[in-house]
Amino acid sequence: MLKIYLDNCCYGRPFDDLTQEKIKNEAIAKMYIQSLIKYKSLALYSSFMLFHEINDIPFTSNQEHILKFVTEYSSFFISEDRGKDIKPISEDIMKTGIKKKDAVHLACAIIAQCDYFITTDKRVINYETEIIKIVNPIEFVEIWRETV
Repeated sequence: MLKIYLDNCCYGRPFDDLTQEKIKNEAIAKMYIQSLIKYKSLALYSSFMLFHEINDIPFTSNQEHILKFVTEYSSFFISEDRGKDIKPISEDIMKTGIKKKDAVHLACAIIAQCDYFITTDKRVINYETEIIKIVNPIEFVEIWRETV
């Protein structure tokens, strides 16, 4: 089973301005990915950083909806206890211009040995590594459909 880590921006995508075609398509793809997680076709991984960012969401209903899904369907959780492993990886990632929170997300996914890191953040998508595949939700769905 593929192990995936959804970046916080993916969880928020269905709540963004869906009148924009790309955002709408990413939201649809993210919801499809969620259905694959619900039906146990994918293993969802999450982290303490994800929970920090969810708590920062200004709209309580969005926050509760996302938190419920992540709590209910995460197969594995990377805690702050892994800080000594996360820190050097995230610091290396930040040297490329990626912001700290995004670097920590990526480091957590790497430590968990996830197969895919799924994000809508262009800067993160452009980060190059051979350790983990970084894709947007649309790309992931295309990859998934080719393998099934």
